[in-house]
Amino acid sequence: MSMLKKLAGQTALYGVSSILGRTLNYFLVPLHTSVFKAGEFGDITGIYALVAFLNVVYTFGLETTYFRFASNKLATDAEKAKFYGQSFSILALVSVSLSLILYTWADQVAASVEAPGKGIYIRWMVFTMLIDAFVVLPFAKLRLEGKALRFVIVRMTSIVLTFCLNHLFLGVVLPAGAGAWGSDWQQLVAPLYDPALGPGYVFLANLIANGVMALMLVPQFIQMRLIWSAEMVKRLTVYAWPLLIMGMAGMVDEMLSRLILVKVLPIGFYDGLTNKEALGVFGACYKLSIFMSLAIQAFRYAADPFFFSKAQERNAPEVFAKVMHAFVIVCLSLFVGVSLNLWWLAPLFLKKAVYLTGLDIVPVLLLANMLLGVYYNLTVWFKLTDNTRFGTYISLGGAAFTLVANLILIPILGYMGSALVTMLCYLLMSVACYLLGQRYWPVPYQWAKTLRYVAIAVGLVLVQQLFGAAWHPMIRIAYTMGSVGLFAGYAIWAEGLSLAMLRRK
Repeated sequence: MSMLKKLAGQTALYGVSSILGRTLNYFLVPLHTSVFKAGEFGDITGIYALVAFLNVVYTFGLETTYFRFASNKLATDAEKAKFYGQSFSILALVSVSLSLILYTWADQVAASVEAPGKGIYIRWMVFTMLIDAFVVLPFAKLRLEGKALRFVIVRMTSIVLTFCLNHLFLGVVLPAGAGAWGSDWQQLVAPLYDPALGPGYVFLANLIANGVMALMLVPQFIQMRLIWSAEMVKRLTVYAWPLLIMGMAGMVDEMLSRLILVKVLPIGFYDGLTNKEALGVFGACYKLSIFMSLAIQAFRYAADPFFFSKAQERNAPEVFAKVMHAFVIVCLSLFVGVSLNLWWLAPLFLKKAVYLTGLDIVPVLLLANMLLGVYYNLTVWFKLTDNTRFGTYISLGGAAFTLVANLILIPILGYMGSALVTMLCYLLMSVACYLLGQRYWPVPYQWAKTLRYVAIAVGLVLVQQLFGAAWHPMIRIAYTMGSVGLFAGYAIWAEGLSLAMLRRK
């Protein structure tokens, strides 16, 4: 139980940066949806979808690889330092080479994501991604050393700065000053603000904040010694290659729909919306599933080093099973709470009525993200047994399913088809990973008990989805409060009963 408390404590601390950071980013949604038209939001959505793919290549699976080798209790401090330096040397070679290519072909890359003439956005994002890649291993080192507080401070500084710069560039300060605060102020801000740049300020703010984050990690960079050992490169890359392929396939599962929606969706599928505007609606509604994403991200920050450090202990499988069960309960609580409150929560963030037309996809995406978190839990077996090739096979299978299913369902169901594909993909990947894992590294997961929670949560949300539109607001409020209370009450009763049974034993 003490190990679970430690994991929960570290998850909570990492969650501070994740939750507060994502909350601040979440509060950029009202700004962006009030400033940008749906088509402009489509530009942002498409470019960031591409960035998600590229970030996988930039980091080359070296974060998990570093954890795998440096967390070995038999490794000396000198060996850990070599793993750190060699991992960064590989990462630097890959990321700098890719950056040169992307910077040179930025205009063509922008056109490929339906943002012609926006090459400057791509060039800014190239530098942003390069910095993101360079800080991956310093952050990983902080996590491995248990320095969660410093990790949180650096992350939060970058996130708060991004939030402030977005409001500076797009909010009341510079736009208002450029046109309404008098000629003196207009002359002062004119060199700093160009209204025609529009969505470009989102990417510029990200770049500036990343630069500050890199400066704050200078002490970690100083500890690094670039080395190149053919034997060590082979060891690291053999482990990392499957993770790279797995990461790319994972991005297909998560981001492919945002890259192909404009091309696959039939013209005029949504009345009054162009395909790029439909992508903007999809991207804006996707952001409402952020609550689940941030919970999963906070968990992963703490769970990766936790799993590797506890793997050799005799009761590790039982501990991992308890972690999975607790994880699902927390995620389902978020699923119920967010889904049942969308009817009043969404208009606070999506400021134009057009963005509210896609709200039906949000519960599906919340559930999809939870299943992705379940999959992350299940992957522990092939990471610990150095069988990462199985992760590659599963991810490639998921990517193939995502591609084919999106091509079939988007023309029929629009972006709801993409949401359903995402959920089904993560479900299938989780089932496959579990079945394989039970053969190679069995874990006694409490599926019967966990699935009862799933059935209750999905049932509560489904009732409102099917019938809630006709309800009076007071009935909705009563149903929401009653449902949340019912789910929480069941969890308290069920877990309390389990603890009582354990005490009797």
